[in-house]
Amino acid sequence: MILKTSADIKKYEEIATLSTGILWQLHQKTAEGVTPLQIDELADQLCKENGVKPNFKGVGDPKNPYKYSTCISVNDTVVHGIPQDEPLKKGDLVKVDFGIEKDGLNTDHCFTVVIGDYLSKEDEKLMIVGRKAVLKAAQTAKVGKTTGDLGYIMESTVGAEGFTVAEQYVGHGIGKTLHDEPQVPAWGFPGKGQKLKEGMVICVEAQIIAGSNDLYLGNDGWSVKTSDKSNSVMFEYMVVVGKKSANILTKTMDWPLVK
Repeated sequence: MILKTSADIKKYEEIATLSTGILWQLHQKTAEGVTPLQIDELADQLCKENGVKPNFKGVGDPKNPYKYSTCISVNDTVVHGIPQDEPLKKGDLVKVDFGIEKDGLNTDHCFTVVIGDYLSKEDEKLMIVGRKAVLKAAQTAKVGKTTGDLGYIMESTVGAEGFTVAEQYVGHGIGKTLHDEPQVPAWGFPGKGQKLKEGMVICVEAQIIAGSNDLYLGNDGWSVKTSDKSNSVMFEYMVVVGKKSANILTKTMDWPLVK
């Protein structure tokens, strides 16, 4: 989607701020002893209270539509994790992905936290480097850049630390639909891919993996896991492409990484 007026941008900013406020309450709920299913139930409740639709519900294959308001992926579950009724424990790396639809516009964003404290220095580095890579790419989303520029930033930043990115799941445009053009992979080459246009609304995201990015689909038909059981983190920011700078709509970049 391309926003053409300041009024259009302001409206989207307001919806993104509302969505970020709900996500913040989910962040506050994410703690030791709480189950991902309880976090999802809170998301449902907050959506009802705010008169918005959780836009993940119903997506996917009609034979196995997604039934939850959030995707909550823990440790070696990389993305699309179905919220489980199993208490979170110290050291868990928890990714909470969430979006809403309001007035015909969609949001989509994700944070990762560690429960209590890191179990290893590698987990801590994975978290810090992962957020740095995605945020750096999001901040680069301005006229004159390409999707390949953003992908190269993410892939090279994490690769320099020995980590990998999931190649099968990509960032994307967003607007009247949850997924729109262009695709924004977390890998690429400078100057390649689609050119970013002023007013374009995109979701810049990456799943960053401590080990191999060889993945497999779980038996539930949704949860994607690492084949080598290595941990992963995920960050996602909604951005409006600007002439001189990126306008990050979902300002989660300073949220605590330890819960």
